[in-house]
Amino acid sequence: MTRLYAAACLIVVALSAPFWEVSAQEQPDSCVACHQNFGDDRLGKPVKEFASDIHSTRGFGCVACHGGDANDPGMGAMDRAKGYIGKPARKELAQLCGRCHSDARFMRQYNPSLRVDQVAEYYTSVHGQRLSRNGDEKVAVCVSCHPAHSIRPPSDPRSSIHPLKVAETCGRCHADAKTMEPYKIATDQLGKYRESIHWRTMSVKGDLSAPTCNDCHGNHGAAPPGMSWVGNVCGQCHTVMAEFFAQSRHAKVFAQMGVPGCATCHSNHDIKETGDAMVSLEQPGVCVGCHTNQDNGGKVALQMRAALDSLSGEYNKAHAILLQAERAGMEVSQAQFELNGAKDALVKGRAAVHTFSVEAISKETLPGLEIAKKAYARGLRVLDELEFRRKGLAVSLIIILALIVGVVLKIRQMERKKKAE
Repeated sequence: MTRLYAAACLIVVALSAPFWEVSAQEQPDSCVACHQNFGDDRLGKPVKEFASDIHSTRGFGCVACHGGDANDPGMGAMDRAKGYIGKPARKELAQLCGRCHSDARFMRQYNPSLRVDQVAEYYTSVHGQRLSRNGDEKVAVCVSCHPAHSIRPPSDPRSSIHPLKVAETCGRCHADAKTMEPYKIATDQLGKYRESIHWRTMSVKGDLSAPTCNDCHGNHGAAPPGMSWVGNVCGQCHTVMAEFFAQSRHAKVFAQMGVPGCATCHSNHDIKETGDAMVSLEQPGVCVGCHTNQDNGGKVALQMRAALDSLSGEYNKAHAILLQAERAGMEVSQAQFELNGAKDALVKGRAAVHTFSVEAISKETLPGLEIAKKAYARGLRVLDELEFRRKGLAVSLIIILALIVGVVLKIRQMERKKKAE
């Protein structure tokens, strides 16, 4: 059987020689010649996919990972004595990829910006630890996220690790009930994430910097954020809120209760767009989960919401009257510019909610209230001025019309007098 296979390989290579004829300086790749012409998709598909793989475009061939001798047109190409590996075992993949990707000197020739600690980091992950300690080969390994023969850079929309594809890549395992059943892990994360403001910001608004799985869980060192440091994860982007929360009473209370800070109010995978309605003792408010209007926390929540609503209402009122004046043709650009200060104060006040302190929120909102009130007063004066101008114009028109009528009557009187003479 082995001899027949070797003979078949020789025939295929001979027949395919005109198709992939190479120059004298190049050597034919017997792996490609055999695999692409055997008629078996299991053998041919990897060759077709590898043509656009980043390793192929950088000059690496099959033997870089599979070993052997690509210059040998026969079975000698797959001689174990020549380093032939064949299909690597899953437990060996990290070390196999790491032969290059953990070598800083080697990687510098191709992409100096790539980190070379991926293998070490992988073994700190839940995936790597289960593989190394428990021998669990069902966990994610390199090829689970980077398809072996079609690896592309993250910037390529076709890449499995392009920002828009990361959730789908992770979901191939984590959204599969059968795969996750032995680990007793929920499989609703992908569905929830696709309902979140993060996914909508990325997929609808086109902001590829919005968070996806690896931004919160890590790449090669993937791990679920622990309760004690989930705030640090969220704080990578939401720095101001994280600092406010860290100084708040809730940070200590949540730690004592053993519940995660940010996720307690905002959830984790299905994070919704925030709004003032969250600061409420009624649904969809989050304060109602722990407080009532009878306890101190509930009373503070109501006061915080009142401060936000007050500034929001004054800002909207001022914005509306200035817009009305602008559409009427009045000059209010300076007042509109100054009103931006009230909007900034509202943003700061909303961030200060994470202090859970009425004083901290008032410190931000009170200056904004003054700005909004002044802008509204300016709008009223401008509209009053507009009304005065309209009345003056009306009076002027009446006077002009009366003069015209008087002139016409005088002319007619003179014409009648002339005819009488």
